[in-house]
Order: sequence, then C-alpha cells, then structure tokens
Amino acid sequence: MANKTQDFTKVFSDMAAAFPVDMSAYNEAMKNSAALGERMSKVALDAASTSAELSSKWTKETLTKMSGMTKAQAEPADYAKAATDFATAQAETSAEHMAAFAEVAKKVQMETVELLMAAGKDIQEDTSAAVKKATDDLAATAKKAAKVADRKSTRLNSSHWNNL
Repeated sequence: MANKTQDFTKVFSDMAAAFPVDMSAYNEAMKNSAALGERMSKVALDAASTSAELSSKWTKETLTKMSGMTKAQAEPADYAKAATDFATAQAETSAEHMAAFAEVAKKVQMETVELLMAAGKDIQEDTSAAVKKATDDLAATAKKAAKVADRKSTRLNSSHWNNL
C-alpha cells in the first residue's frame, strides 16, 4: 500500500493569499534605486570626462615643451640646459595638474556624499511610511480576524447550549 504525498501547493497559496503584500513599496524602492544609480553614474562620467580633458591638456603641454629639447644645439652644454629647463617646467606644471585632479576628486566626493545623504533621507522616509502602512494593515487584519473568531465562538457556544 503506497502512501500518497500531500500536495502543499494549495496550502502555501492559501497562506500567501492570507497575507497580501503591497508591491508598491518594492516598486518605489526599485525606482529610487535606479534613480540613485543614474545620478551616481552621471557623477562618475562627468569626473571621467574632466579627468580625460585634464590629461589631454597636460599631454599637449608636455609635448609642446619637449620641442625645445629636440632642437639642434650649437654646444653640448646647451642640450643639458634644454633638458634642465624641460625638467623644471614639468615640475612646476605637474603640481598644477595634480591640484586640478585633486579638485576633480574632491568634487566627486562631495557630490557622492550629497547623493548618499539624500538617498538615506528618502529611504528613511519611505521605510517609515511602509512600516506605518504595514502596521495599520496588520491591525485591520487582526481586528477582522478577531471579529470572525468571536462570531464563530458565539455560534459554537449557542449551538452547544441548544444541544443540551
């Protein structure tokens, strides 16, 4: 004699239906997450674009200054002087360019912190609203369940006394 395994699909479906879930909170969270990702990507792309422009400018300046080193010189000492002049000019402009890159990094950091602070505030507000709604829904469901249980209890008690 074979035992038939009980199918729990209906049981779980009924149980899930008894606890309805409001998907609007999840949908809103996904929209907020996508919007945050979009803003963060814009910050990153703007920083990459600015960095590329700075790098290009630095490269062009370096190549222009190198032209002085490639000219033919009359005396061997003039080659050393050209190399020294180039190195000195590079040292000066390197500090300027590194400061420009630091400004880009600082701007990215500030914008990122602002975005995350705003997102944190939005998440906190959304979470508070979702918790309040869930609490209200749960309280309403509990009241309905209590009324149903009370009615059944009253019917059972009256039928019990009627049968005596």
